[in-house]
Amino acid sequence: MRKLLLSLAVFGVSLLSYAQTRQLDIDLKKAGAPIQNTMYGIFFEDINYAADGGLYAELVKNRSFEFPDDALQGWKAFGKVEVLSGGPFERNPHYVRLSDPGHPHKWTGLDNEGFFGIGVKKGQAYRFSVWARVPDGGSSSLRIELVNTASMGENHFLCQEELVASGKEWKKYRVELTPDATLDKAVLRIFLTGDRRTIDLEHVSLFPADTWMGHENGLRKDLAQALADLHPGIFRFPGGCIVEGTDLATRYNWKNSVGPVENRPLNENRWEYTFPHRFYPDYYQSYGLGFFEFFQLSEEIGSEPLPILSCGLACQFQNENVEAHVHLDELQPYIQDALDLIEFANGPVTSTWGAVRAEMGHPEPFNLKFIGIGNEQWDSLYPEHLEPFVKAIRAAYPEIKIVGSSGPDSEGKQFDYLWPEMKRLGADLVDEHFYRPESWFLSQGARYDNYDRKGPKVFAGEYACHGAGKKWNHFHASLLEAAFMTGIERNADVVHMATYAPLFAHVEGWQWRPDLIWYDNLRSFRTASWHVQELYGRFRGTHTLSVKMDGANVTGAEGQDGLFASAVQDGSRVYVKVVNTTGEARNLAFNFTGLKKKALVKAAGGVRLSASASELDLENDLDHPDRIHPETFTLSGEGKTLEAQVPAWSFSVFVFER
Repeated sequence: MRKLLLSLAVFGVSLLSYAQTRQLDIDLKKAGAPIQNTMYGIFFEDINYAADGGLYAELVKNRSFEFPDDALQGWKAFGKVEVLSGGPFERNPHYVRLSDPGHPHKWTGLDNEGFFGIGVKKGQAYRFSVWARVPDGGSSSLRIELVNTASMGENHFLCQEELVASGKEWKKYRVELTPDATLDKAVLRIFLTGDRRTIDLEHVSLFPADTWMGHENGLRKDLAQALADLHPGIFRFPGGCIVEGTDLATRYNWKNSVGPVENRPLNENRWEYTFPHRFYPDYYQSYGLGFFEFFQLSEEIGSEPLPILSCGLACQFQNENVEAHVHLDELQPYIQDALDLIEFANGPVTSTWGAVRAEMGHPEPFNLKFIGIGNEQWDSLYPEHLEPFVKAIRAAYPEIKIVGSSGPDSEGKQFDYLWPEMKRLGADLVDEHFYRPESWFLSQGARYDNYDRKGPKVFAGEYACHGAGKKWNHFHASLLEAAFMTGIERNADVVHMATYAPLFAHVEGWQWRPDLIWYDNLRSFRTASWHVQELYGRFRGTHTLSVKMDGANVTGAEGQDGLFASAVQDGSRVYVKVVNTTGEARNLAFNFTGLKKKALVKAAGGVRLSASASELDLENDLDHPDRIHPETFTLSGEGKTLEAQVPAWSFSVFVFER
């Protein structure tokens, strides 16, 4: 990124007289609409290996031997290994039996490949655990190793520990591994050792000891921190299309994602079969990252949880036959799932589902306020299915706000049909989605200026700028997202939530881009779009302020020199966000009105994200994680009118003190 131009302003004297100065009139007399705490947030979906292999810190693939096509997928077995059924966990019945290979110079054991390898760091501790029993009641020994199968050294192993199991009953055993080298593609190896007595193993697990907040069933620390650093006000989970499933049998079932982690059943991921050009036939959901963990993370990062549940419709993109969906007269179990979820989140410990929450370690309620029903459904099928949910939730939990959907499009036939339907049904918020090119984002600065102020509020639930001919996380796309977001902010009386999507992507396992945060097994980076989201969250403010150019909202309209702007107040501070979407620097005069006669406004600096014309396609990457990042700039002076310059291709947050 190039060095920022120094922006200066002095009272009464313009330093920028060499070019036309555009005046922004900012009215400080009366604060506008309150900005909801939920305005800027995050949307999690298990796409691009976002859960297993990503945010969820488990390092073992197929840890319970439940992959349906091959119970040992992700494993390499050697010696005498059998897969058996009837293990200790009802919903994960398979386990493996390791027995003497029958020759003193042969070995029995297992290798696990992890997710694109197992990433480990030198000197850091990793918690290995396994449920085991010795069928004959004696004791049996295992050697647990992390290995580098490509090593030229005398030994493959980075570390090794012995584990002794005993008795006929299933018990959980643990050892700690500390590798002596950093490796992004290690392998977990288990040897049957000692006298090679037969042993049964189930739920083989490996976690870094240092997880987010230290949770045993924890999250990858750098990825969770990247979420916390966004200052999110809302956290939507567990996704969009995975809520629906390729079919109803594989929809996301929240009840399968809670309780003891060893007994959470495997689920086929909606994205496993979606993209044959980027195909991952081993893409399943362990449900280790489940609804309890989502609620817990929401609490820890200070955001309101927004769970989305199935409305009984499978993914309509993949199911044109209405018989693929639940008939209305068979919808009650799905409605009960929604009611039970609210009880799980908010109910007393004496309630059925409140007791489950308490048993998992959180007796206090999670204080759920919102629930979404359905994702990108359309046609009359959706409101027909949504209506009985609304009636049941209103009757049992009138305080809960319900989020409906306007379908998969940002405008057009289905959008125009569903919005009135959401009003008719009394949805509190309507989820709008827009994955659109640059031209769309440049044209949408005034999108919400004329929305019905008395109707349901807007949840901009999935959006990202997809470049024409390229779907990258390049700077220019993020700049246009920043421009669009000025309209979200200006219309805070209409828009109550907004979340970029998708959130995560593994560099070796992605199926969809752009994405907000990328990673491999050891490293991660935050995109230019992440920085835009962070700046909006950091400078959210509490109320909107009117900002006009020649009496009109600053929306990039014709004659506004490619400028977009919004303004908010936060106590005595005023934040003015200005996006310049052109290749020419713009001179601005910030004219503050509504002040008392002798009152002045003082410049307090700001933060800017910018690039030169040759850098518009630049992206951050694993080797250059901070190539695109905001930089602070100085801004001095006080008065009722202050002048500054915004560079070409820039998003600036100006800070003023009243």
